Amino acid sequence: MIGRRHPVALVLTAVLAAVAACQNQDRAEPGASGQPAPGTGRGFTLVAAGGIQPSASAAERAGFDAGGAGPDFRPMLAGARPAVSGADLALCHLEPVQAADGDPVAASLPQLAQGLAATGFDSCSTASPQAEGTGVTRTLAALDQAGVRHAGTSRTDTEARTVTLLRAGTAKVAHLSYSYDTTGQSGAVDPADAGRIAEAARAARKAGADVVVLSVNWGTAWQDAPDAGQLTLAKQLTAAKTSGRPDIDLVLGTHAHVPQPYEKVNGTWVVYGMGDQIAEGGAGAGEWRGNESTLARFTFAPPAKPGGRWDVRSAEFLPQVYDLDAGRAVDVGSAIAAGADLAATRDRVRNTVLSRNATKAGLTMAQ
Repeated sequence: MIGRRHPVALVLTAVLAAVAACQNQDRAEPGASGQPAPGTGRGFTLVAAGGIQPSASAAERAGFDAGGAGPDFRPMLAGARPAVSGADLALCHLEPVQAADGDPVAASLPQLAQGLAATGFDSCSTASPQAEGTGVTRTLAALDQAGVRHAGTSRTDTEARTVTLLRAGTAKVAHLSYSYDTTGQSGAVDPADAGRIAEAARAARKAGADVVVLSVNWGTAWQDAPDAGQLTLAKQLTAAKTSGRPDIDLVLGTHAHVPQPYEKVNGTWVVYGMGDQIAEGGAGAGEWRGNESTLARFTFAPPAKPGGRWDVRSAEFLPQVYDLDAGRAVDVGSAIAAGADLAATRDRVRNTVLSRNATKAGLTMAQ
């Protein structure tokens, strides 16, 4: 865990200074160079991050960087910004904030959403077992105000039936979000049932989606390995096909709070758990790893013929760690290059991510 005595504190300033050089560069419009005809060109790159779950202390600390203008969450996410803003499409996971009005986290939701937008995130999954009531309304309103799309929770039946379609070059990407359980509030969150999810994916295709990406809140908290439910659901979801074409093109998992493996199942990439990109609370049995996560990066190639599948041409992961003292997400590779003693963290994350033979399927750790 990064703490006050961890050597990374000595080099964090240098790392953030390098990242800051990117802050004044505008993110290129997705597909600004134009999307090529089927079978040619570069396709598009998608980056996904784990849970964004700042505590009240994190919100207060973010306020120190605001110069009196309210909380500023951009510094907390600056370490992830180069990878996020450099993608054609970037997704995150933000669980609806249930804190009461006046709580520092609830009060700073608009600024948090603005920070996500400034970092380069295009859409956030919001389905979770805790999603209910005013937390859903408050969180979605903040995302709407910041211009960040969302999937997984809804305020009306019409909104629940609306497909979240995102543009990546000339590709239309549907973002679906489901949770393994609900609090019992009807309509707030769709349960992670394979049949219902496959049906939603087919509806997204009919709505014009070229690629369907599923964010799913599942698994056992603080467990590195996927549990039996994850393995079963992954097989079911990736086996679902229509006219020989998979209904779902990518599965992104959250909820475990620690990194879990990546695996290619039935020809489709499944990230069982990305961990939490920003997390300051909670602890698991044994060694606490709640501040470790990965950024997932997948590059999709255009189909060889019209109507074909957009295949993943490149699959990568970037180890991340959240510095608890500095209150910032840190790219582990960049920090090591600057002299931080994070090799053990990098190796631990890498060993977990690759533990289900993902290397043979083509997954690499980005440098």
